[in-house]
Amino acid sequence: MKQNETINIANELMQNRRSVAPNLFNGQPISKEILNQILQNAHRAPTHRLTQPWRFKVLTGEKKNKLGYFLAAKYYEQTPKEKYNQNKYDALPKKAANAGAIILICMQRDAEERIPEWEEVAAVAMAVQNMYLTCTAHYIGCYWSSPGTIKNMGEFIELNEGETCLGVFYMGYYDKELPLSPRNPIETVVNWYE
Repeated sequence: MKQNETINIANELMQNRRSVAPNLFNGQPISKEILNQILQNAHRAPTHRLTQPWRFKVLTGEKKNKLGYFLAAKYYEQTPKEKYNQNKYDALPKKAANAGAIILICMQRDAEERIPEWEEVAAVAMAVQNMYLTCTAHYIGCYWSSPGTIKNMGEFIELNEGETCLGVFYMGYYDKELPLSPRNPIETVVNWYE
């Protein structure tokens, strides 16, 4: 592949990457082959001192549906009556059911704490960006959700000592054309110094 082709493909993927809400997913399963590719690409993210802090819990079939009910139950238990929203409660199982697969995004803190924790969180975020880009290449929508109830994820799935859940990565095929994601002009976020 020529350099210009590679640059064009990379630019297209990054320009077309966007978060797609799970309510737009059509419920079609994602093959294990594609899921493996998404995870392999995530595993190639930069990582200081090679701590490789990312951990992924892949949920498909009935297990992903159980997650939706678990999150709804935790939302019901933990939300004060004056802030409770029935629509939000009802949406949690639907999000899981609509998804083709769900990946719980977790982080394993370096036992020796050789680097600051924020660097490991950043490494996990970069791994997730690789997941976003791979999903984009496969025309799979995805959405990183971090509800307050993720602090209870150890009740749903086994987490190792020093491992925390940073979010729920919903993935799914969708039928609707997506609008471009708005961004401020590049000049508002870049300063040049010569």
